[in-house]
Amino acid sequence: MDKHKRIMDVIAGVSIIVFPIMMLIGFLLHRDLMSFVIVTTAEQLVENFRHNWMFHYGHLVVTLAIPFIILASMYIMNTLKNKGLWYGIIGGLIAVFGSVMLALDKGSLCLVLAGFDTLPDAQFSGLVPYLQVIVDKAGLLWINWLFALLPLGFIIQTIGLIKEQQVKVLQGSSIIFGLLLLYNPDIEIISVVGAIFMIIGLVPLGVKILKQSPGT
Repeated sequence: MDKHKRIMDVIAGVSIIVFPIMMLIGFLLHRDLMSFVIVTTAEQLVENFRHNWMFHYGHLVVTLAIPFIILASMYIMNTLKNKGLWYGIIGGLIAVFGSVMLALDKGSLCLVLAGFDTLPDAQFSGLVPYLQVIVDKAGLLWINWLFALLPLGFIIQTIGLIKEQQVKVLQGSSIIFGLLLLYNPDIEIISVVGAIFMIIGLVPLGVKILKQSPGT
């Protein structure tokens, strides 16, 4: 039993430390990091990703962070037992569902746009107007908006952690503030600041889990 718990604690601790760092890396790899221009047209989208593999790698890093996000959320769900029980359960379910939606969103941006980027200029130029459907999230692409549930789920779980005194109020507030900053219209510098606040709050929690694991 101790061995099983030790393994789960290590996986959870590493996941909680790694995923906000991966999100920060993903945000930092965007072009024009300091730009406050909101992408509303296909031409703006093309300017961001055409012949810019850092853009694609940034989305790939965030996509690869999703398993760690799910593992972290599930661990928090299991560790909240008393005052934070329902915060853990409800927040965890919302966060996991939001993680799946984030996978759809970043997967489509990462894989589809990276594929289009391999086309020669003559073929690609004729494709540009049709990329407006991605910007507008037309058709079933509107489902991608549900990735907004991911920060909400973690905010709820963080409230549970504060209630059970597993994190200090200031530490939990840093996590919540960072998550709230992710609710922005794709302005990367705001997301970068949000990820930094998440790291400030989550990394000590991950380290604490690793330290308290038996035999670690």
